[in-house]
Amino acid sequence: MLDVPAQPVGNEGNTACVLAVVNQKGGVGKSTTSVNLAATVADLGKRVLLVDLDPQGNATSGYGLDKNQREQCVYDALLGDVPIEQLIEPVGVQGVFVVPSTIQLAGAEIELVSAFSRETKLKQVLSPVLGDFDLVIIDCPPSLGLLTINALTAATGVLIPVQCEYYALEGLTKLLESVRLVKTHLNPGLEVFGVVMTMFDARTKLSQQVVNEVRDFFGEQVFATLIPRSVRLSEAPSFGQPVTLYDPNGRGAEAYRNLAEEVIARV
Repeated sequence: MLDVPAQPVGNEGNTACVLAVVNQKGGVGKSTTSVNLAATVADLGKRVLLVDLDPQGNATSGYGLDKNQREQCVYDALLGDVPIEQLIEPVGVQGVFVVPSTIQLAGAEIELVSAFSRETKLKQVLSPVLGDFDLVIIDCPPSLGLLTINALTAATGVLIPVQCEYYALEGLTKLLESVRLVKTHLNPGLEVFGVVMTMFDARTKLSQQVVNEVRDFFGEQVFATLIPRSVRLSEAPSFGQPVTLYDPNGRGAEAYRNLAEEVIARV
């Protein structure tokens, strides 16, 4: 656990950029991007808090934390009385701290329905520690339910991973509508921070066609960095490491380092 001094909710000293990594489609690289972007931004000397808001807990296990052996997780902060400071854990990358998730979080979607201020729970939970980090990354579940709405309400920006495959743009209209509704009713400062293309395969025409389509749609919001399809990127989570530790000289690590520089330039 991290020893973070508590501050009142809504303090004026909050400085962290809070990015919600969102796409309601599964398998597009949300957790891979969350884990590796946290590591590469920390390598640039920043303090990063990674909040795993997906009941699958892939960002948790991606840093070698055993999601099956945890007594408490982000659920206990959202729906219990556990301060977030008691859930924050350092991991094997200097500057990266993780709020883990377990399957217990799956019940939160239903339990939040009847909760007071249900859309702003995560924002309230994170507020005391925002001043301790340069960047907060929220790894969202593959849905547009209350957990994702909480992430959008707590965030300053939305980072959208898009897989370089058929139907890449499918569902994004619904995601952008949700962002608009949250911006209108809950979080006026929310913006689309950027779009990152994942699983790019330079050997196929399809990948480049998808990149072109997404750039036509989102314009300069699309990052120049293309995250390649890489076996080493896929293997790294099974070893509980970001790719910068598992394969530091590989294409995946290089791509996420480039993405981190682009992200920092936009913050």
